[in-house]
Amino acid sequence: MFGKMFAVVKTGGKQYCVKPGDVIKVEKLNHKENEKVVLDNVILVSTENETIFGTPNIANAKVEASVLKQKRNEKIIVFKKIRRHNYRRKNGHRQHMTVLKISNIVV
Repeated sequence: MFGKMFAVVKTGGKQYCVKPGDVIKVEKLNHKENEKVVLDNVILVSTENETIFGTPNIANAKVEASVLKQKRNEKIIVFKKIRRHNYRRKNGHRQHMTVLKISNIVV
């Protein structure tokens, strides 16, 4: 389904299924552009021969990535309304995010 090797990584409270060469957008990490990042909260690793599940994490597994850019996500409109009370509030929000390129999965 996913090819030869993939991993499930948890970062920023979310889980991502990644393969080497993937580009993913995650919650903001405090790293500069072109800097190497090691994601060591690996939940699952699958190779062509076996699948390893963590309880909850895999001890020696890590995913190596590099930061492509730090940016902000698209604007989300927050609109609150109470009908028949002349109450309307409109706010916008842009979340900070980091774009990562997955380079290697180490088990």
